This record gives sequence, C-alpha cells and structure tokens, in this order.
Amino acid sequence: MTYEELVKLAKKTYEKADASAVKEHVAIQFNVTGEAEGAFYLEVKDGKVSVEPYEYYDRDVIVTAEDTVLAQIANGKLGLEAAYLSGKIKAEGNLKKALLLKELKAAAKKAPAKKEAAPKKEAAPKKEAAKKAPAKKAPAKKEENK
Repeated sequence: MTYEELVKLAKKTYEKADASAVKEHVAIQFNVTGEAEGAFYLEVKDGKVSVEPYEYYDRDVIVTAEDTVLAQIANGKLGLEAAYLSGKIKAEGNLKKALLLKELKAAAKKAPAKKEAAPKKEAAPKKEAAKKAPAKKAPAKKEENK
C-alpha cells in the first residue's frame, strides 16, 4: 500500500463520520512506518472530520504505527485498543482524544452512504404538434323550389 492509498483510505473511513457530538477540537497526527512511510493528520473541528496528508504541529496526540496496522484499523479488522495493548501502535499525548477514533469509526458506520447522483435522463425531444388541416365545410344544400 502506498502513502497516498493509506491517506485515501483514512479519508474514506473517517470523513463521513458524524462528529457533531464532539464539542472540542481534536488533532491526531499519524506517523506511518513501513512501505507507506509518511505523516498525516485527522482533525475534528466544528463537528466535521478532515484527514490531510501533512504533519500537524499543534496536535493533541501522535500515533505511530506501521502502514499495515493502520490499514487494518481503518478497515475494521483490528480494534484500536487491541492494537495499542499489543504494542502494534504507540500513542503519545492525550490518549482520551485518541480514543475518539473508535467513536468516529462507529459513527462512520452509521452514517448513510453518500449516494452518487443518478445520471439524469435526457428529456425526449419535443415533437411539434401536428398541424391539422383546416376542416372543409360541406357545401350547403340548396333547397330546390318545386
């Protein structure tokens, strides 16, 4: 997995989450090791989640993990607590805020999938109304005088 693919997976997983219940600002930086080495951050601000491929210098938490471990967490194959307790991820800073990832993941699962707009069908071309030929009047019958 490349760095770009990992960031895209994190965006797909977390940005659809309803974070309206989170009243505080949260910034989590992920330091990725392995094939997709790099750093990206997840920020919760004003009830919205954003994931960007940059370092975040005023962060609350730094999470360090291998790319495969982060992918497993994002895909729901590995729990956040299990990864932390087994030493697969390391976290420094406000761990309470790091646990918001679990809540955001649950909120993302509940969020309705964004439906892609169905392609609009083109309207059938309008047909010109058929012009009616003027009605022919039958000649008036003449009365014959006898």
